[in-house]
Amino acid sequence: MLQHLPTEQGLRAEQDLLGSVCRGEQAWGLLFWCPTDRTLVMPRRMSRLEGFEQASLASAASGWPVLLRETGGEPVPQSPSTINVALVYVAPQHEGDQHRIETAYRRLCQPLLDALERLGGSASLGEIEGAFCDGRFNVNLDGRKWVGTAQRWRQGLSGTRPVVLVHGAMLMEDEREAMAATVNLFNQRCGLEDRVKAASHIALHERHPAPDLIDELYAVYTRMLTALV
Repeated sequence: MLQHLPTEQGLRAEQDLLGSVCRGEQAWGLLFWCPTDRTLVMPRRMSRLEGFEQASLASAASGWPVLLRETGGEPVPQSPSTINVALVYVAPQHEGDQHRIETAYRRLCQPLLDALERLGGSASLGEIEGAFCDGRFNVNLDGRKWVGTAQRWRQGLSGTRPVVLVHGAMLMEDEREAMAATVNLFNQRCGLEDRVKAASHIALHERHPAPDLIDELYAVYTRMLTALV
């Protein structure tokens, strides 16, 4: 169920899953994976920045080599402290296209919010000042970012329906200081103004052991995705 993969292989596995659903080889996809290495993952568009090469070399020298991904957002550290979840599905035709982006985020986020509520603490969605790859659909625990989210859409089923890959990166173990430092190093060397704070983040296991969380989420997402077909 939970796969342990080098980050590059994990990102490729997500794209392979998206391609399989687009081609109609499977109705939906669900993947949980944990990196076996440390990397700084960012959108492909950032490779066009003037200081990208110098910043990438500095990041690699500090132990966080740069990888490019297909979804949007900002630099995100990936490490064995992170568990990633990816949902892939064909947008149901009866829902229309107007709110499909928000709907996809809510399909990913609501089970995570529900899990936090069961565990205890204050669960919320929204931006957190000082968080890396900050966004409206962060999943937060006690006012600090726990999960970052992103998505990518493609036309699938011979171009007849849009298909989404919606992704969440859950910080499970406390590696906040090192993660914030590598993002700040890259931004500084790349001439970007943004700086992030370790204290704006929280690892789930700082609050809750939650040994059964992945099994529970797998069951919830499986029921939800099956119901969309």
